[in-house]
This record gives sequence, C-alpha cells and structure tokens, in this order.
Amino acid sequence: MKRFEAAIYNEDVLSALKEGLHHKDLNDDWADTHYFELKANSLDEAWNIMQRKYRSEHGFVIKAIECLDPED
Repeated sequence: MKRFEAAIYNEDVLSALKEGLHHKDLNDDWADTHYFELKANSLDEAWNIMQRKYRSEHGFVIKAIECLDPED
C-alpha cells in the first residue's frame, strides 16, 4: 500500500462564515483546508475512500490527493 495525502474543506461551512453564520454541525475551521494521510493501493482507491468518508452532499470538497511515497 502507498501513502497519500488528501486536502479537504467544507463549502457549507465556508458559505456560512461568509454570511456571518456558523454551520450547525461542523466547526468553523472546516472552512480551511484540512490535510489527511491515508493508505491505499492506488490514487483511484484513495479518491474513493475519501469520497465515501467526506461526502460532497455534506458540503465536503476534496481539493487534491497526492501520493507521498516515491515511485519505485
């Protein structure tokens, strides 16, 4: 397995803060990009894992996922 890093923020939180409000369930810091490390066999698998965990219908935006392990 390879290590990947995903960059994710929440558009609903960002929109609420722009209007001077707060999201009902998530902390304000979700307006900023969060970085998560995960293990997967491929970049496609890494995207699938993160899309299941951080669902777009809940406002999450996956900005990027990159492999942290050098190619052999």
